[in-house]
Amino acid sequence: MTSTNGVKAAQLRQAAEDAFAEEIAALRDSDDRPRPPNWQMSPQAVVTYLLGGRLPSGFEVTPKYIGDRRLMEVAVATLATDRALLLLGVPGTAKSWVSEHLAAAICGTSRLIVQGTAGTSEEAIRYGWNYALLLAKGPSREAVVGSPVMRAMSEGRIARVEELTRIPSETQDSFITILSEKTLPIPELNEEVPAQKGFNLIATANNRDRGVNELSSALKRRFNTVVLPPPATIEAEIAIVETRVASLGRAFEIPAEPPGAEQIRRVVTIFRELREGVTVDGKSKVKQPSGTLSTAEAISVVGSGLALAAHFGDGRLSAQDLVSGISGAVVKDPVQDAIVWREYLETVVKERDGWKDFYKAARASA
Repeated sequence: MTSTNGVKAAQLRQAAEDAFAEEIAALRDSDDRPRPPNWQMSPQAVVTYLLGGRLPSGFEVTPKYIGDRRLMEVAVATLATDRALLLLGVPGTAKSWVSEHLAAAICGTSRLIVQGTAGTSEEAIRYGWNYALLLAKGPSREAVVGSPVMRAMSEGRIARVEELTRIPSETQDSFITILSEKTLPIPELNEEVPAQKGFNLIATANNRDRGVNELSSALKRRFNTVVLPPPATIEAEIAIVETRVASLGRAFEIPAEPPGAEQIRRVVTIFRELREGVTVDGKSKVKQPSGTLSTAEAISVVGSGLALAAHFGDGRLSAQDLVSGISGAVVKDPVQDAIVWREYLETVVKERDGWKDFYKAARASA
């Protein structure tokens, strides 16, 4: 298929602004509240887009984030000020997901993104040069290759920075002038790029990476930090896994029945108990493995199990389809984690009513 719609339909993953274009349009059309400069909808509408809800027209907006409403209100309100937003949390707490949807809802694009790594350079944050033009014509605006941050500044949009603390400290400091002065100097041309109204920055960071590349106090002051916690309740985590697995199943066209609530509850229960070091009833302590066992990993385990059920089973997710994925998520250290996993199976899973099939499948694969 060569049409635009056909190309998008064949994409493995669409950007939020494309995947949820209908919802964004419906919110924008029904929104009569004040909007900050260059925002395509009001802060209240952005929160509705994130958390879901029914519009006066009857249109249903699906939830993108299941969690504390106040956290999302603080995040959105921050972006309506001159402070940047830092989303902080352990792996798998939807930092990148929330960042993408915030940018899509506010400015219509989530694609102005810098991926933080140990090799991220100042050019990736500020600008680079088209060296063919630079050699042919010398320094000029035509030869400047703007970064996603420069583009966001000149267009009055939201720029995203993934894994801010992975960026070397000396490179991080490139953000200080951008965030404090709202300009990006180009000293080679004796010019600067002023930020237009609507510009702001969303950064994400893993709080387990503290000490990798700590933010300077000067840079920290430019951010308002919102900590995204793991799901507060098992029911909330189950709802997140169900929603995301259903979305993945459609995207990958997996020919399997939707996973039963019982199997998803098992995965989430195991992850929460091993993550928190105590059984869900609070009666027994369990040893914790070295991994994070995040909600994102639970989604991956169920998704992988669905693929196994579809292509190598009867199309119905079973305990056997889940076991290898769960074991792989738990056992990161082949010595210590393997001991934790076996002990958990023998002391918790074996004694749990209705879990005999899972115990047998887990023991058979051990």
